[in-house]
Amino acid sequence: MKKEEIKTDNAPKAIGPYSQGVKIGRQIFLSGQIPIDPRTGDVIDGDIAAQTRQVLKNLQAVLEQSGASMKDVVKTTVFLKNLANFTDMNSLYGEFFTEPYPARATVEVSALPKGVEVEIDAIAVIGDE
Repeated sequence: MKKEEIKTDNAPKAIGPYSQGVKIGRQIFLSGQIPIDPRTGDVIDGDIAAQTRQVLKNLQAVLEQSGASMKDVVKTTVFLKNLANFTDMNSLYGEFFTEPYPARATVEVSALPKGVEVEIDAIAVIGDE
């Protein structure tokens, strides 16, 4: 199968040797997103809820560029700088997904790029063959 890069101006540009996302057949692999406003390239101001919302909007933009949506997400990994923020992150996360919810792992990390509080990556599968 052919590997296709997913690229959109509606999510932050990749700042290293990686793609915003990669599509292989029906599978979509999304790189981790942090709370950067794609219009300015700056980290947004705000608490964990605001940061989580921006991260999920960025993931949504990459998915939409590939012809998918949040309902196609089957797995996410959430990286939190402070696990004490889990409840607030989880509340926002639940606004973007519907049942059946994606499988998920959530881990606390010592640091994230640009000093942000949250990063999320995702895997999606579109359509039935």
